[in-house]
Amino acid sequence: MSKILAITNQKGGVGKTTTSVNLAASLSETGRRILLVDLDAQGNATMGSGCNKHDLEHSGYEVLTGHADITEVMLYAEDAGYHLLPGNSDLTAAEVELMPEEDRENRLGMALASVRNDFDFILIDCPPSLNMLTINALAAADGVLIPIQCEYYALEGLSALIDTVEQVRVAVNPDLEIEGLLRTMYDARNNLSGDVSMQLMEHFGSKVYRTIIPRNVRLAEAPSHGLPVLRYDKGSRGARAYLAMAGEIIRREEEAMNAGKAEAQQIAEQTEA
Repeated sequence: MSKILAITNQKGGVGKTTTSVNLAASLSETGRRILLVDLDAQGNATMGSGCNKHDLEHSGYEVLTGHADITEVMLYAEDAGYHLLPGNSDLTAAEVELMPEEDRENRLGMALASVRNDFDFILIDCPPSLNMLTINALAAADGVLIPIQCEYYALEGLSALIDTVEQVRVAVNPDLEIEGLLRTMYDARNNLSGDVSMQLMEHFGSKVYRTIIPRNVRLAEAPSHGLPVLRYDKGSRGARAYLAMAGEIIRREEEAMNAGKAEAQQIAEQTEA
């Protein structure tokens, strides 16, 4: 069964969509089957995957509102190397239409359930705000990946996001966990980046990924070409960083799986004894 990760931060401009697109491409590069869900009405992840959001016949809007099955809407983004549930401005209407509906916070989770076993990882690019679309993502996810910009306002709003995750866990999704915090837009020449990075490590410890995403021109240029940086310039620092990030996520999953097996074996041995 796949791992579903909601990539979110209520603060905009922290590299959320950049992380969604490039992590999807990097995980795909390792041979994993990937689905990227663009849940942001801006449709930037869709455009960054090489798909024109203005030419879509269907989008996540139809899936969330029950007008189409997810298998009819998701497509293979050939230039990016993964499957995509595209999004565009129609998602704004989906949010409004869902408000009076029963079980409205579980629409995405119900849709993903039918295709979950077809993928190793499902990544959800969330809107930069706390709305019904973000709640749907958190309700569907196993874990939350939080990109954090290593600048002055990095910690602003983080406590509110963590509180939101806790509220969703209590009310809707008891299995939801904070998967980790990813430091983005890191500039080693800037003392502030180092200070913020150290603060994150002090507060969140092992929840902070070892991988750091640097400020990188190629990483910034890639979306304008409709490509993940891995397909735009594989040798760039940005591409190498996201490949390292993909490797770290896979290692964490394998370690958790092995720990779970060891615990199950220990329980079985104690039961027999």
